[in-house]
Amino acid sequence: MMISTKGRYALRVMIDLAEHNSGGYVPLADIAERQEISEKYLESIVSMLSKKGLVDALRGKGGGYRLNRAPDQYTVADILYVTEGSMAPVACLEPGAKTCDRAAYCRTLDMWKRLYELITQFFSGITIADLIADKSGGDFVI
Repeated sequence: MMISTKGRYALRVMIDLAEHNSGGYVPLADIAERQEISEKYLESIVSMLSKKGLVDALRGKGGGYRLNRAPDQYTVADILYVTEGSMAPVACLEPGAKTCDRAAYCRTLDMWKRLYELITQFFSGITIADLIADKSGGDFVI
């Protein structure tokens, strides 16, 4: 499983909004500059986040974006669900998927189910507040 660029950038946007939260709206141009991401590309991401109710948007002078909850109220799973959809590692575990003809004797189904549970639990257990608190950054860029 690979998280898309949109997913990674959505996390960066949410972290940026949390770190620059002064009660007002943060202009998208400011986020784009700090994160070194095209403003045009970010528009599509914040639009998704706004439509799903994760951020508030205000157009015009003094406009921009802001979180509508505290950073500890957003999990990584909440955000990735917007950009990635299901985190199911195989098609047969996707929400709404038909039961596979091989499900009754599939030797790998339980393994995939456990992986899906681990992924869901892992991402549901990390909040934006947790990511802000960990300032180590590591050697990799998301």
